[in-house]
Amino acid sequence: QGRLMESGGGSAQSGGSLRLSCVAPGYIVGSYCLHWLRQGPGKAREGVAVIEPDGTTAYANSVEGRFTIFRDVDKSTVFLQMNGLNTEDTATYLCAADPKWAERCQVGVLSGPTSWGQGTQVIVSA
Repeated sequence: QGRLMESGGGSAQSGGSLRLSCVAPGYIVGSYCLHWLRQGPGKAREGVAVIEPDGTTAYANSVEGRFTIFRDVDKSTVFLQMNGLNTEDTATYLCAADPKWAERCQVGVLSGPTSWGQGTQVIVSA
């Protein structure tokens, strides 16, 4: 598998939208949970969303209904569409590929060994 690489971060105003992309060669097809996580200033890292090999998705309560995780298998890319942004969404966003050992992938739960991207920053202003 190749290295994960995120893009699409930037600045937005509250209520705005951004779409993040993560190229994940070798991880889109196979037994991997593909995660989006984030770490805000002065905060612990938290799970945002996850997509399973069969396409099933799950979200953190804080983003449910606003964010959507989806993938393009042909492009080996997983996306995070973020709508209704607020200042609490300001963070560095990271994508991660984690082997699927359990029956279901869980948001923010990593079993390892985990492959990471370098992160992309999102800043939301009021």
